[in-house]
Amino acid sequence: MELPLVVGVDGSDSSLEAVDWAADEAAHHGLPVRLVHGFLWERYERRLPSISTDSPSGVIMAENIAASCAERVRLRHPELKVSSEVLPEDAVSVLLHAGPESFALVTGSRGRGEVAGMLLGSVSLAVAARAVCPVVVVRGGKRNRQGSLGRVVVGVGDSTVSPAAVGFAFQEAEKRGCELHAVRAWRRPAHEQGDGDDTAGVHEERASTLLTDALRTPVREHPQVDVHRQVVEGPAHTVLLDASADADLIVVGELRRHGHFGLQLGRVAHALLHHAECPVAVVPQRA
Repeated sequence: MELPLVVGVDGSDSSLEAVDWAADEAAHHGLPVRLVHGFLWERYERRLPSISTDSPSGVIMAENIAASCAERVRLRHPELKVSSEVLPEDAVSVLLHAGPESFALVTGSRGRGEVAGMLLGSVSLAVAARAVCPVVVVRGGKRNRQGSLGRVVVGVGDSTVSPAAVGFAFQEAEKRGCELHAVRAWRRPAHEQGDGDDTAGVHEERASTLLTDALRTPVREHPQVDVHRQVVEGPAHTVLLDASADADLIVVGELRRHGHFGLQLGRVAHALLHHAECPVAVVPQRA
């Protein structure tokens, strides 16, 4: 049985962008789409709903949001299987509970109750930092969201974090028929600054070797994917933010440690979720 692509919907403009992106993504992969709406979304976002979700009118409002999003998917891709569900839980709980039986979770970058000017909604951040499956936060410009640039970018970090993300990125590039840009950032330790190009060359060569090692197996498994390797000097979050400008999707890994129940999100993923110019996929890697 194919796992569905699960989308959190709340009727906001950001959520509708996520629905459109998810519909296109599901069409690439031939996946069903499951739309979920949490009754308590507005409460989680620190804003009371204008209509109580405990009242019949509130239930109707929630069902209308889910049904209209399902119709939006059908109009965009009539061939897709679509279902929608309204659940009496906050949005984070709804999405996290769906994670183990999902291909990926998809959210917009901001919910209806967000304060103007916030970079990222609390729901999106909490889900990306805790889910057991890949999470895509749909953000960025229209061309990036619509997949017009023909490029998936993956940040390749340590071997403990990257394998799942690299595999996900190859799969995305293959299904989309686009280029994959695999990027590894490197930096010289502070005590070596000013020592000339010799030490820089050593660190750059090591980064190149680590990148080649990380790509060896997926390149063999996905020979049709056009892979471009890049080693770039600089902080990883800055290097990847720059790469996001010309990408349809940027993919990063995030380590999930067993027994840790708080937010598990590193600096690189955090920066991308707040500032990337394209949709961001955070792929968990089990410790």
